[in-house]
This record gives sequence, C-alpha cells and structure tokens, in this order.
Amino acid sequence: MTSKIKILCLFLALFLTPVLLSAQPPTSTYLKWLTDQSMLREASTLAQDYVSGKGSQWQHSYEQPQTQAVLQKASVWFTAYPGSTITKEGESVLQTLGNAELWQTFKKIGIEAMHTGPLKKAGGIVGENKYTPTVDGWFDRITLNIDPLFGTESEYKNLVRTAQNSQAILIGDIIPGHTGKGADFRLAEMAYQDYPGLYTMVEIETKDWSLLPKVPSNQDSVNLSSEQVDVLTQKGYLPGHLQRVLFSVPGKTGLTGWDATKEVMGPDNKYRRWVYLHYFKPGQPTLNWLDPSFAAQRLISGDIIKTKTVLGASIIRLDANPFLGIEPQAGTTNARSESTYLSLEASNMIAQMMRKLGGWSFQELNLGFNDIQAFATHGPDLSYDFVTRPAYQHALLTGNAAFLKLNFSLLKQYSLKSQQFIHALQNHDEITYELVHFQEHADTLFDYRGKQVSGAKIRNSIQAEMEVYATTPRAPYNQLSGNGLCTTSAGLAAAALNIQNPYQANDQEKANIQKAHVLMVMYNAFLPGVFAISGWDLVGALPLPVDSIKELVKDGDYRWINRGAYDLMDVNSKAKLSNTKLPKATSLYGSLPEQLKKPDSFVSQLKNILALRKKYQVHLGQVIDIPVTKDKGLFIMINKLPDNQGFLVTALNFGQKKIMENVKVRGPEGTGLNLLKDEYEWGVSYLGDYYFELEPLEAKAIFFATPNRTGKS
Repeated sequence: MTSKIKILCLFLALFLTPVLLSAQPPTSTYLKWLTDQSMLREASTLAQDYVSGKGSQWQHSYEQPQTQAVLQKASVWFTAYPGSTITKEGESVLQTLGNAELWQTFKKIGIEAMHTGPLKKAGGIVGENKYTPTVDGWFDRITLNIDPLFGTESEYKNLVRTAQNSQAILIGDIIPGHTGKGADFRLAEMAYQDYPGLYTMVEIETKDWSLLPKVPSNQDSVNLSSEQVDVLTQKGYLPGHLQRVLFSVPGKTGLTGWDATKEVMGPDNKYRRWVYLHYFKPGQPTLNWLDPSFAAQRLISGDIIKTKTVLGASIIRLDANPFLGIEPQAGTTNARSESTYLSLEASNMIAQMMRKLGGWSFQELNLGFNDIQAFATHGPDLSYDFVTRPAYQHALLTGNAAFLKLNFSLLKQYSLKSQQFIHALQNHDEITYELVHFQEHADTLFDYRGKQVSGAKIRNSIQAEMEVYATTPRAPYNQLSGNGLCTTSAGLAAAALNIQNPYQANDQEKANIQKAHVLMVMYNAFLPGVFAISGWDLVGALPLPVDSIKELVKDGDYRWINRGAYDLMDVNSKAKLSNTKLPKATSLYGSLPEQLKKPDSFVSQLKNILALRKKYQVHLGQVIDIPVTKDKGLFIMINKLPDNQGFLVTALNFGQKKIMENVKVRGPEGTGLNLLKDEYEWGVSYLGDYYFELEPLEAKAIFFATPNRTGKS
C-alpha cells in the first residue's frame, strides 16, 4: 500500500468514522415513541372517537359568523397569561385560575369569560424524553396536552365548571400556522410516513447541499441568507422571500424566514437536509395548508376537538392566521406570504369547524381593512381590534385624536362595525404599530389633520411619534420591537404623562396613571363588541426591568417585559416569581380584594363602568357617528343602543388640558344623563349642539333616552 493510500485511509478513519457512528438510523423504539407523542396521530384518534360518523357534528349551523350569539353569551373577557400567574403555594396555575373565590370576584366586577392563553406543552424534542423549553411563550406547542407546568386536564375541566357556576365561559387557543420542533417535526425530518406533508419544508437534493449553510454543532438548523434564498428559489426549491420577516433583529436573529436543517437520517438509512419556513422564530416551523396529505387540516381539526369537545372551551383564538399560505410570484424571487386566499380559506375552515361543533372563534388578524372585511365574511365570529388599538394609544401619548378619527372613518368606508371586534387593553404581545393598511396603501391620500397625506407619510409619522413619546429618553422602561412598542397599559400611561421613573411614583403620579388607564377603559368598554382586560391591567403592572430578564430578551424579543408575574387575589404575597420563573411585576393598584374595598380604585371604577355597559347593552349597539371637534384631544363617539333605548355619547379628553366645546351631535335629543355621576347635564340645542366640558384625561358617558323613556333606574 502506497504512502498516499495509507494517508487517505487514515483520513477516512479519523474524520468519517465518528460521522458514521453518530448517524445511526432511528430505532423502531424511538420511532414508536415519537409517533405516540405526535399531534397528528392524536388528532386522528380524537376525530374517530368524538366526531367522525357522529351526529354531534350535525347539530349546529356553521357557514356564517355568529357575532351576536357570542356577544350575548359573553362580552367582557379576562385575558390571562398562564406563565405570569402567581399561584397559591402548592397549587398549579389551573387550580389558582379555577378558584371559586376568584370567580365570585370576577362576577362582582362583571367579567363573563376567561381567555386562558396557551396552555399546551411547548418547545422541542431532541431525543427520547429529552425536551427543550418554549421559544415563544407557549406559542410553539408540541402536543395537544396541557403542560404539566400549568396543571392537568382534570384541573382544566374543573376550571370550566367553576366558570359555568358563575355564568361564565372559557376561551382556548389554536395556533393554526405552526408548531414547535416536537415529535411531528422530528418525524418530518426523517421523511417518515406523511409527516413531511405537515410542514412547509423542502428536501434539498444531495448534489445541492453545497448551496446550504453549515449548521453549528449546538444548533439543529441555521438561517439562510438572502442570497441563498434567491439561489434556491431560482433552482425551483422555494417559493421565494417573505413579504416581511417578523422578529428579525440584525446580529441576533436571522434575516430571512427560511432555515436549513442539519443532516438527518431516516428509517430508510438515507441522509436528508431540508429547508423549512418559519414566519416567526426558527423553533416554529410553518404548517403547509395545501399539501395532498392534508396533514395540517387533520392536526388542527384534532386541536379544535381537543380544545372544544374534550376540554370544554366555548371559544378559540386563531393566532396569527394571516400567515397560513405562501405562493410564488412569476418573474421574481419574492413570494406572496400574507393574507393569501389560502390563508382566508384555512381560516374559514377552522372557524366553520368550531361552529359545527357548537363553539365560536376569534382571529388575531393584523391586516388592512379590506382583508379584515374579507376574512370576516365566512370566517371567525370576531376579530381582535388591531385597528383602533394603536390609534387610541397614540392619542393618549400625543394628546391628538386625529389618527383615531381617521381609523373610524375607514371602518365606515369598509362597512366594518365595532361590534365585530374585541376591544382590548394590554395583551401578551407588543402594541403593534405596523399599521398594515397604511403600508399597503402607501401612495393613497388620506384626509389627516386637515391635509391630504399619503399612507406612507402617515405611517412614518405615527411610528416616529410613538417612539419619541413612549421610549428612551422620555420613558426608558419601555422598549421597541420590530413591530411596535413593548410595555404595559400602566407603562404607556406613565409615558404619556412624562413620568420617567414610575417604579418610584408618588401618590399623585400613581393617581394620574390610574386616571389615564381608566380613560383607556372607558374608550374600549363603551364600544360595541367585546371588551377585554388583562391581569396586568387589573393590578396596574409596570414593565419588567430588562436587567431582570436578560436571558429571555437576549434574542431581542422585548415582549417579555410586558409579561411580569401578578397575583390577582393575593394568594401568595411572598412570591417573587411565577411557576415559570417570571419575576413579579411592580403593581401600582394592588390585588382585586384590596381594590374592591376602595371606591376610587381602578377595579372599583372598572366595576361601575361594566355595570353600566351591561345595563344599557352597549356591546350590542352600533357606532353611528364620530363628530367633528375643534380640540385635537377631544374624541366623541355616538352609539345607537339596542331595543330603541336611545343613544350613548362617549366623550374622551386624550389631552392634558381642560376642554370646553360645543359639538354638533347627530341622533341624540333632549337632556343628557352623565352615567358615571348619575346626574343630568345640559340638553342638545335646537341646532343639534351639545356642550362638552372635560377635565384633562377625563371621560364621560352621556345617555340620551328615546323620547318618553328615562335613563335612571
């Protein structure tokens, strides 16, 4: 044997033997374990056991949205976040949320439903019984079962019963666009059965592996560069670039939505490398809603059955449903990846399946008005209000309600009713300032602040003002994300008031924050539709200091500062962390029992507002006019109430100076009853004018009865 051959053999022995030894095909035991863990397998079992061939799926109409039915069942929602819930010592999150005393308190306040937030086990699998944690706050579920970190299935069912005893319902979650990297994804990587059809993933031929980036040893995938996406698109592998890349932070996260896997050996002894799509983080591979296997439809149908039929939730949230389809565009390497017709059809299918089983759904659809209109036609029963939410918060920050008024004019233009929306304060995400409609209509001219302004200029100015008024140096406790502003409602109010250190706020500053917070409640609660309020709102939580959660925000995801832990009922006053190790947020208002003892507390005021909302059936009304005002901080909405009761005029002063102004109001006649004070004010003049007098950050709800009716009890 020549010396060259000896050297070559030595090279092969040194460098290839470890690879060959470490790349054994999966054992039958591991394959069975993965299959038993998979959501696709459980979905098939659930369909057979509960729905397929059963008369239960033929008891409810399902084609048309049933908005009125949802509102009549429950129009005031509490939005929980399981990871932020501080529990009684020795109790699970679900036991704490299912406490009868909590539900009695909710009933006193006027809360009729609880949206638990994501509860299913999330994260990834890296070997038999080897799991990795969630990468996106449990929005990357890998099973259809409740995470033991939060409790058990029996505890959830007890929570449902406890809610029902208080005439309330539970709301669950469906994440139709992606999963975590659990058993289903690992089986797909192995090309096992029809699991590859579940995901938007493409096998790259061995001859083209040189086009793929190397995967670091401590990762299972790596992001493609823009140039690599171009090449793979031109070679016929990919549909192209996403319209926008979410959660992209230069230097911290990838700049495209495509990742390449490392080499994976399947049970057929073949190595494969894949490129897969993720709209969000790499640990959230995207489902494929148009594959001959129809695996995505099967998995999501199983998720619906588990949530509605087995667990007992009455409503489900469709998270991020604009991102359910991607398709190539001829002559370019840019794909169409948002609000495609496939996304619309998939959303319709999910909503109709839920109605078919006797439930309802709502969508988190952050799109333009035309898309909201299209998705609402046969799809979910309600939509989250991404339209006026950033607008009213911008009004509070700047003292100028012009952008809010513009959005209401667009709602009218697109024949969208406030009744169709969930009007919320804080949730687990950032305050989205993507302003998609104005991005899509960048060159369209809008009537804004007395001028004709393009959509692009409006969007840029709103985003710039939000940054100036709500972040450093004015409000260093708030953070920007790629999509908007990360803060709590109390943190937003503090920024509007130019309070630089709300953690050390004095009594007057706390009172001012609460006043601004109540103003936000008044705006949302006196709109028709659903009113939603979070645990962070109820206790007046401030954002978590970044230094306290460095590990969670190291990838640039500052939404975690919104998610501090809270203790609604003061069940564990010594706790500094939640069960998921989130630090307890600074609370400006205190627990619910503590607040209910004080008539002027945030929760006591909320209770009074919700009682009026229910008495006058505000949730079933219709906004008929947004009057023109001279003062830029004054916003007025006229709501025609059901059953010929009359009109509710809600006037809000988003500014920090007193307002005295005569405004023409369309509809109301006679003398107005100030509902919060239960006293009559002025009457509407013969010219149709009404005199509004509001202190800084004050809101009024003024009732005008139909002639021959009175508003007082």
